[in-house]
Amino acid sequence: MTDGPRICDYGESTYRQDFWGGRGRDYEDAVERRVLRQLLPAHGTRLLEIGAGFGRITNEYHMYRQVVLLDYSIAQLQYARGKFGDEGKLYIAADAYHMPFRAGAFDAATMIRVIHHFENVPSVLGQAHSLLAANGRFILEFANKRNLKAMLRHLVGLNGWNPYSLDPVEFVELNFNFHPDYMLRTLAELGFVQRRILPVSWLRIGALKRALPARLLAGLDAVLQRSGWAISPSIFLDLRRGSPTGERAVSTSADPLEILRCPKSGGPLRREGDLLISNEGNRWAIREGVYDFRQPLA
Repeated sequence: MTDGPRICDYGESTYRQDFWGGRGRDYEDAVERRVLRQLLPAHGTRLLEIGAGFGRITNEYHMYRQVVLLDYSIAQLQYARGKFGDEGKLYIAADAYHMPFRAGAFDAATMIRVIHHFENVPSVLGQAHSLLAANGRFILEFANKRNLKAMLRHLVGLNGWNPYSLDPVEFVELNFNFHPDYMLRTLAELGFVQRRILPVSWLRIGALKRALPARLLAGLDAVLQRSGWAISPSIFLDLRRGSPTGERAVSTSADPLEILRCPKSGGPLRREGDLLISNEGNRWAIREGVYDFRQPLA
């Protein structure tokens, strides 16, 4: 599983401390939580958080019986496990291009501040689509290439890229911005149905964030979201998978083996101690409560 698209690995990074902890992003956090509370249903069975990291917003999914946190970094997941524990939670270290779950295992999935790390967007979104049950909900956030600041910079010749072209732009290694039309077209081709679009983080300006409380800015942002103008730095999409025939209902079993599948063969797994083994002999480790599907054991 080393071939294929590049993988963004936060590994042992200090992302939590260096990007979020006391770094003046309370406004962004408040906005994203407010949007999730607006879009999420009152209750659900099983939600997949793709790119959960250290679990910054995991507590917003309390209405689901089980939340599955997926990230490539074991260190980030272990921090989240120390915070939330195991009850109602499952921690999966995996490449999001090869997620180790059976088709239709989830009635919901989210991907917040994550898709910008993927160079093959159709592939990873196709994975998400296959894992949702019929009519399953998918909440996706992406960094908007056609934002107001980028358009103004382009007007005066300060951008090194065109905010109006549909192709994604990689402004830093494995950090992409996307045109809304590109993202919506890709999702429609994969079979997602758009329910709502919310442009957010309109007030992501240092001077404003220093001058006004985060809660006030988040409230003002909510008013601007009603415009529907997709020119903000960040876009939330509320999507549903269509309802193909033959789709199985989401199981209510808490047994991980009910939903886990070998990412190499797609077959079922059995547990032997701290190992998961497929019928083909692929072996995957369980490390301090985190199921490690990044590389099979030799």
